[in-house]
Amino acid sequence: MNAPVTHSILVIEDDAVLNRLLLKTLARSGFDMHSAQTWAEARARIDEVAPDLVLLDMNLPDARDFGPLTDIAQTRPVIMLTAYGSINQAVEAMRLGAVDYLVKPVNLAELELVIQRALEGSRLRAGDALKAAMRGLVDDPMVGGSEPMRQVRSLIEAVADDDVTVLVRGESGAGKELVARAVHDAGQRRDGHFVAVDCCTLQETLFETELFGHERGAFTGADRRKPGLIEAATEGTLFLDEIGEIGPSIQAKLLRVLETGRFRRVGATTDLRANARVVVATNRDLAQMVREGRFRADLYYRLSAFEITVPPLRDRRDDIPRLVDHFARARARNGRQVEFSDEALARLLSYDWPGNVRELRNVVERALILASRTGLVGPEHLPPLRDPGFDAAPAASGPVTIHGEPTLDEIERHYLAELLDRHQGNRRRVAEAMGVSERTAYRMLERHGFKGRGDGGEV
Repeated sequence: MNAPVTHSILVIEDDAVLNRLLLKTLARSGFDMHSAQTWAEARARIDEVAPDLVLLDMNLPDARDFGPLTDIAQTRPVIMLTAYGSINQAVEAMRLGAVDYLVKPVNLAELELVIQRALEGSRLRAGDALKAAMRGLVDDPMVGGSEPMRQVRSLIEAVADDDVTVLVRGESGAGKELVARAVHDAGQRRDGHFVAVDCCTLQETLFETELFGHERGAFTGADRRKPGLIEAATEGTLFLDEIGEIGPSIQAKLLRVLETGRFRRVGATTDLRANARVVVATNRDLAQMVREGRFRADLYYRLSAFEITVPPLRDRRDDIPRLVDHFARARARNGRQVEFSDEALARLLSYDWPGNVRELRNVVERALILASRTGLVGPEHLPPLRDPGFDAAPAASGPVTIHGEPTLDEIERHYLAELLDRHQGNRRRVAEAMGVSERTAYRMLERHGFKGRGDGGEV
């Protein structure tokens, strides 16, 4: 696994041999490694190095409960390590904020995979409370008082206390996950864990074991039983993002869970009860996928029992000033807030935002950095904002021409073409601009026919 050197990991483990082994192994994968053997030492190291992720032993000499987990998980992802595993402990650890739970002796290949997933999916990376607050303010579907958002809020309130499956639809970057979280937070399962799964990031076989768990000996390397994310979401909510990306086999098994309320771990012979609400999201046209034979009709009808459509930002322009104000307040340091000039705000209001709130966040954050000395954002601090117009646009793999009323897939492809052009075909920069992992960006590009050419993150 190629890990960026900017990712730092703190190992909190009192077993000196295991501590050194983890440091040496993960350092070879490119991580910046740090260690502590007691909770007292760990607290000082957290303040000193601000790690992106923590590997935490369940039983430390000076802390033998979930106290360290609840403290650390507020600001960064935590993976629990213990020699005395149980399903009850795993569920409790996940409920309190752990992103995963591994039993010692640790399978190092599995650990690296878990670390990669945690770093890609974490909303609290690097322990940066400012970034965490900014993400919450930017993507929060409750920000803004436009009529489309009032309708979304009304639907959330109507369905919150009902355990019916909810399908959240909307374009990339519109805030679908935050709508799902709002459904969870407003409902009767609010005290349970909200477990989010990105269906784009894992291969189908690995996705099955992550979702349903596996028994010992189910496959090569499965040297212990591992509960799945459905169990981690017990009495809470299981959120499946980009549900349109799952394959036929997983579709069939998910349908069985929704219809019977039961599931089976990989390699098991008996069923377990699923006690989690299911919320799914997609930026794809599932009905069209059903017509094309790429998505099960019976699963689609089950998922679409209650739909919430998140409006694109161009359909709620009245919310742009409110969102910009939230970004500025979130980034304010020492009580000083950068303001936007009327000219800069007018440019933001006139743009169609194909990347929706995520794109607006990136543009505004860049402008706030550039204008930090003067305290006033002007047009010169904004990048070129070109109205797509949905006509010919140059791209790394040829022009994109859209005639008539554009479909969601056409809009997405056009946006990707614009980003490829803007970043000279660099896939890594395209992913950063969209706010997604490089793997997710690659799959989106491949789906729309932008074939890779060479290394170095370029397409």
